[in-house]
Amino acid sequence: MLRKIVLALALAGLALAVGAHADVRPGEPAPPAPGSDLRGHVLDVPSLHGKVVVLSFRATWCGYCMKEMPVLASLQNVADQKHLPLQVVLINYQEDIDVFRHTSGVLHRQAPGVLATWDRHGEIGRPYGADRGIPVMVMLRADGSVAHVHVGYGEDMLDSLLAEINALLQEPKLASKGS
Repeated sequence: MLRKIVLALALAGLALAVGAHADVRPGEPAPPAPGSDLRGHVLDVPSLHGKVVVLSFRATWCGYCMKEMPVLASLQNVADQKHLPLQVVLINYQEDIDVFRHTSGVLHRQAPGVLATWDRHGEIGRPYGADRGIPVMVMLRADGSVAHVHVGYGEDMLDSLLAEINALLQEPKLASKGS
């Protein structure tokens, strides 16, 4: 039992250390393109301005990612039902096209509002530290700037993640430039 606790603490410390090395920091603008969809259309962050965006870099081989995915799908479903300005983007990280197609299809049936994109070579996740470990969750403000970067996932994080999302949803809308 003690061995499991020590291992869990070591992994949590590693996840925090990995997050500390992300190139993109809170307050900075997010890189513009979080991947392409099944049709090859590139999703761009500017097209999502006005919404709080949750980017999650994940893979099917990652157990923590697979635990996080249904939570984020449910979050998007609730946001859609309540007409909240929230967009969840699940980014398939470094898996082949067949895996991306399959998981995107399953995801679309469970949560049609979630956007699924593909980061085949890991280039999109690199600025967020995904090349050092996944899952990586990035929260963007409605203006497209980075609010939070989290590496790792645990059910004990849910309350704080939801609190961060709710706080972002309550931030005043930014006036458009020039007004």
